[in-house]
Amino acid sequence: MEQLLHYVWKHRLFPLAQLATTQGQPVEVIDPGLHNSNAGPDFFNAKVRIGTTLWVGNVELHLRASEWFMHRHEADHAYDNVILHVVSEADAQAMTADGKQPPQLILRIPEAVRANYADLLAADSLPPCHEVVAHLPALRLHSWMSTLQTERLQHKTEAIERRAAQAGGSWERAFFVTLARNFGFGVNGDAFEAWAQNVSLEAAAHHRDDVFQIEALFMGQAGLLDSSTVSHGRQHATAADDYFQRLSAEYSYLAHKFHLRPIDAGLWRFMRLRPQNFPYIRLSQLATLYCSRHCSLSRIADCETPDEARHCLTTDTTAYWHSHYTFGAATAESRRQLSASSLDLLLINTVVPVLYAYGRHLSSEKLCDRAFRFLEQLRAENNSIVRMWRQCGVEVSSAADSQALIQLSRCYCERRDCLRCRFGYEYLRSPRRHGGGDL
Repeated sequence: MEQLLHYVWKHRLFPLAQLATTQGQPVEVIDPGLHNSNAGPDFFNAKVRIGTTLWVGNVELHLRASEWFMHRHEADHAYDNVILHVVSEADAQAMTADGKQPPQLILRIPEAVRANYADLLAADSLPPCHEVVAHLPALRLHSWMSTLQTERLQHKTEAIERRAAQAGGSWERAFFVTLARNFGFGVNGDAFEAWAQNVSLEAAAHHRDDVFQIEALFMGQAGLLDSSTVSHGRQHATAADDYFQRLSAEYSYLAHKFHLRPIDAGLWRFMRLRPQNFPYIRLSQLATLYCSRHCSLSRIADCETPDEARHCLTTDTTAYWHSHYTFGAATAESRRQLSASSLDLLLINTVVPVLYAYGRHLSSEKLCDRAFRFLEQLRAENNSIVRMWRQCGVEVSSAADSQALIQLSRCYCERRDCLRCRFGYEYLRSPRRHGGGDL
């Protein structure tokens, strides 16, 4: 039922009575904040007046206040700026890693709201235009989808061009940063990009024949070879781990040799991640891929088919990670290769936009056309956005379609920018909406 609490907070379906903290201070919700579906507090940048003070920060919600400790938020500095803890039952007092006790609000949900929740949630999950989209002529549907696909590719191209400019015109480095960002698979994308910007490829090139040294350099630059910064209270197990000690010693040598400084380890997210997505695993896969020399901008630009590009990106971890997801915690032996779905996501989000951006840079129509062809040949992504539009009756047969729908949802639907959307136009002109004929 925690979803109900989230929904009520998000849409401000509060009881008529004055809200108050468990300490009796009046609470006024000015802005509930931006809902966060990834790691970290549930709502970002909320505005709440508690007593006479206006607070701006994050809000965390739980059915029971004690779940704060079940989820180990008291040890996670990402929750230090929580300004309000919203609960159905206050059976404990939350405490942050820096020792603060955020105010707690018991949110009473009216029975009528509780009874209608399923219907409200279902209505909230679909765009307002969903009733007309499934009945649009195929030509209008595909015309708008094609425009959306190009918009999304253009947006990604601009990001790659900025990375190339930041790298002094080095497209090879821009490719490396783009690939690294997408190894974050969403949740850790920003952290991986910050890490890649901080990795000295010139230093790495001196040791490219030794995957152990590259793994030490990659993990060290990620800030993950300092036992005092290891997440989940595993400092002692980490310190006793021989492989961690060897990597740490090697990184100390490389850092002294090349004057390296790691990024802040607090940038990495572990909560709500499947173990195969832990930064340790992805960094080891990147180290192995880098040392294989199979994946470079020139190699990618030579790929004529998606299968050739998949071969360039195929990688595994070093042997230690076949039986570990974190330092000091052994698991059953298993290969940690990139899955087929992960490879396809890397093709969609890295190879395709890089081909298009690099093609534009070189004025190569062949590379630009190949980018669009790859999207048509790759399978559609399977995510909540694609599933939602399929529920609305939209046919999704390739990655070109799924990328178009992601662009539609993020840049139009989520912003309620219906007046710029062709589906919104069809919705407004529909006779069922205003009782008239065609506009």
